[in-house]
Amino acid sequence: QIEVWESGGTSVQAGQSLTLSCRTSRYTYSVGWFRQVSGKEREAVAVINGGRPNNTVYADSVRGRFTISRDDNKNTIYLQMNSLKVDDSAMYYCAGDPAFRLLTDRGRFTYWGQGTQVTVSS
Repeated sequence: QIEVWESGGTSVQAGQSLTLSCRTSRYTYSVGWFRQVSGKEREAVAVINGGRPNNTVYADSVRGRFTISRDDNKNTIYLQMNSLKVDDSAMYYCAGDPAFRLLTDRGRFTYWGQGTQVTVSS
């Protein structure tokens, strides 16, 4: 069993930056960030898989603006979000899994956090 905790969500203005953190109770090979707007399906934002170098993948909507990274000494995964848009507003969830995962593996991530809210205003 792995516990997952997200933090860092807040309200910002469009164009600003924000970093979310995801801490896991122990090392987790694959960690993904997902987001969901009320009434819509949860979508994958970015996934990072362990290894040297780390394998990272991004949704088209955030590629070039968001960066996922990890500090395995702290069991923490970060999502650096730059040039935020109003459309980035959502509840952001972190999920972990011991196996290699892709953006399309949303349903295969085993451990989920409770989410952290990001609101971007114009």
